[in-house]
Amino acid sequence: MDLTIGEVAKRSGLSVHALRFYEREGLFANPVRRLSNGRRIYHQEDLEWLAICTKLRSSGMSLAMIRQYIELVRQGPGNEHERLELLRRHEGHVEARIRELQGALDVMRHKVRVYEDHVVRGEADRLWNPSRPDAAAGEGAVR
Repeated sequence: MDLTIGEVAKRSGLSVHALRFYEREGLFANPVRRLSNGRRIYHQEDLEWLAICTKLRSSGMSLAMIRQYIELVRQGPGNEHERLELLRRHEGHVEARIRELQGALDVMRHKVRVYEDHVVRGEADRLWNPSRPDAAAGEGAVR
């Protein structure tokens, strides 16, 4: 089933501009086909690849790494170990980023609890205020 760029944009959630960018950057698994009038034609496998590709991007995989991966895919069988190593390497980066974000979330949750407690008790003015040096006295980690 042939799909237009507008249909692919709607189904994938990507803009037409983003689809053209992905094509220019060589991020499609297969070359984008065109009609004799130059209009782009996509197929279901293009949508399936875009779903994977957008997850790789949202996980922080660089365009260069995606290009490297897709080039290995295009080469066909025989380089599965290289693909696996590339994916494992990125998996490690994603796991490290998740740990980093979890630490940030833990701090934010603590800060929210501290502020909620101070607001409920009517003591919000005791929270750290850089324009009032005396407000920080004795506050410690409450800031």
